[in-house]
Amino acid sequence: MALSENSRKVQTPDGYVRFSNDIANGLDSLHQRSINNSDDIPNEIGSRSSLNRDVELRSPSEITSDTDFNWQMNYHEAAIFLEEGENNEKFDSHPCHPEALPAYLLVHNRLYYTVDLVTSIILLALALGEDPAVPAFKLPVWVHSTIELFCLFIIGLELGFKLRWIGWATILKHKRTMLKCITLVIMVLEALVILVRQSSHLRVTRALRPIFLVDTCHLGGVRRCIRQILQSLPPILDMLALIFFFVSVYALLGYHLFSENHVNKSFQTLYDSFVTMFVLLTTANFPDVMMPAYAISKWYSVFFISYLCICLYILMNLMLAVVYETFTSIEREKFKKLLLHKQQACHHAFRLLVTKQHPGELRFRQFEGLMRYYKPKKSVRDTLLIFKQLNTSNSGFLKIDEFCNIYDAVTLQWEAQYSNIPWYHGTWIPERLQTVCQLTHTIVSEKYFEHAVTFIILTNCLAMIFRATQNYSNLEEAAHVFISSWDAVFFMFCYVTEASLKILGLGVHQYLNSGWNCYDITVTTLTVASIILIKMFPSWTFLVIFRPLRMLRLFKSKKRYRDIIGTMALLVPLMCSTAVVMLVLYYFFAIIGMELFAGYDMRNCCIGTAVEEFYRASNVSGNATSAIGYYYLNTFENLAASTVTLFELTVVNNWFILMDGYAYVFHPLSRFYFILFYLFTMIVLTIVVASVLEAFRFRIQYKRQTTKRDEEKLLHEEVHLRWDEVESWIPDFLMLEKLKSDFVVNGTATYLGCRPRNREVLQKRMYRNEMEEWLRENAINGEQN
Repeated sequence: MALSENSRKVQTPDGYVRFSNDIANGLDSLHQRSINNSDDIPNEIGSRSSLNRDVELRSPSEITSDTDFNWQMNYHEAAIFLEEGENNEKFDSHPCHPEALPAYLLVHNRLYYTVDLVTSIILLALALGEDPAVPAFKLPVWVHSTIELFCLFIIGLELGFKLRWIGWATILKHKRTMLKCITLVIMVLEALVILVRQSSHLRVTRALRPIFLVDTCHLGGVRRCIRQILQSLPPILDMLALIFFFVSVYALLGYHLFSENHVNKSFQTLYDSFVTMFVLLTTANFPDVMMPAYAISKWYSVFFISYLCICLYILMNLMLAVVYETFTSIEREKFKKLLLHKQQACHHAFRLLVTKQHPGELRFRQFEGLMRYYKPKKSVRDTLLIFKQLNTSNSGFLKIDEFCNIYDAVTLQWEAQYSNIPWYHGTWIPERLQTVCQLTHTIVSEKYFEHAVTFIILTNCLAMIFRATQNYSNLEEAAHVFISSWDAVFFMFCYVTEASLKILGLGVHQYLNSGWNCYDITVTTLTVASIILIKMFPSWTFLVIFRPLRMLRLFKSKKRYRDIIGTMALLVPLMCSTAVVMLVLYYFFAIIGMELFAGYDMRNCCIGTAVEEFYRASNVSGNATSAIGYYYLNTFENLAASTVTLFELTVVNNWFILMDGYAYVFHPLSRFYFILFYLFTMIVLTIVVASVLEAFRFRIQYKRQTTKRDEEKLLHEEVHLRWDEVESWIPDFLMLEKLKSDFVVNGTATYLGCRPRNREVLQKRMYRNEMEEWLRENAINGEQN
């Protein structure tokens, strides 16, 4: 079936057509095609879409058949099912009535996704302008309250639309949506109160604003990361309980051993003893806390050494091992659940695309109708190739087991078989230039060319070491010589020549297909820019960073480094999600810290305590040798300062000094704020370490089980499509004329489909045996139910 231009125009970027456009505009072309190809349209639909019940279609210009309309609704709902499977959304939120479809489509398009994300970010950024505010961003009360109410109104619209197609019964069972609703109501009431009173009050609830950001469509990976953290909590809490048991036992013992030692004030009370031993678990106060007791008796060192060996080196590492094992099983279970969820979505969609006469056969006409909604950016050529790639039985129609591979098929990027022929063949360039390109292609394809490039990089490394070890009168002269001396210009010229030869011999497209080539051309461009900029702005000494970046290419030559870099590439999505989780955690604790500790001046505080010298801002003692501590700069006076303070606590070096300082100026129980922050960050970072270990183990295991040839087969699919097949699937003459440029008339065209080399693709290779077992179990359970 051909794709008309009219039907393309009414489609939204995310694959959905607005319901009103569907009725008013989208069916005229369908009616015309139904007249031209009435013999090819099935007259019965296998499963009627829930979106077309009790609907009477009326057109102002002509009456379109109910069959066309019903098929259109089926295509639409099938695409929604596939989207829900891909996004791992529960099917209980599926729109089940045509009146609910406009609301569903309104919040499921890229424009609203962007608006929702921007609104959530603005809502978080308001903390910069609210009291206590960053001076440069301080806003009047009525301004930030109005902005907050407007953002909350936009977020409330989505919940209102979601209520229209989901209903209260489903929302009450959806924990994340309920939490969002409750938070929204609380914040609206607080914003109204502040707007009326024109003054702020204690607003710890601002710490919940990240809920709106996490719930946006673009942060699905962050939600999965948070879900994994929550699923990993039980073993972590079990190990923390065991660790706290030993901390408490040693705190009790330390109190009875050292409380009478007035020199060591860390064990004066049971509370002080517990806090001291907890800090010792992070080694931040070691060996300072041991030395007063060690001065009395060398045998007291056994107390501290045994504590660190048991709690730090055994229990903490055991916790990492337990988390790693749990994380590995969670990753496997997550992959299994997502696979089965996608299978279920495919089954739902398949029932909407087949006819009653042929309930097990999906024809190309229905498949093409589905693709118009599910992947509208796919061309007719790509749709044909995807259908052919799925049709492994060569029957001309798809069975359910073939259709279930659609998620993998739509990720393929198709290129004609002849696309691997050098770019300069068959072009308009002169024959002599083609000869030069051929020679260049031969040169850059030789392994000796790479060896020569490696030798140049090594020589450049030696030149940089020589330049860096010379004596210079000032930093500007040192930076100028390092970046723009004759040797730097020479090596820059070599890099430019290398990139030019590769582009000339391989072509721009093939050159940029390599990640290393993209890195090389980027670094080369930055190096050229740094040489120019250092001439114009001699004070920009930071430009020295660009010259040594090319040395990273040397690590590619060793297999161990390739495994590490490959693991880093697999971890990029997870690391991005983890970074957002850490920022959310920082925001939460920063808001609470600002509400608790803003306004307290830490200069010259803690007089008479063990941390007094760290907060010394001036020489108040009259001793000329006393130094300034600078710890008084670690405050919670605004969001920016709070973030810096929390990062210092994350590093845990001397973090107890900050904790003791605020315990002195605010309240001793404030220590629990800092302890809780340490525990939360420790949990997140432990899971990050476990994920890194799991990803590295996964890559090494994958490399051992997969040869280079197997990997090429995994990442590439070859499809042979005959012209007579194209004619049998597409009866539209005009569309066939357009497709003649992509296929071989009266012959066979061969296309190569390339998959992205991501974790999901590799997991399918690793779990291929388990996948078959999971699918069999799911089929058996489905038959029994």
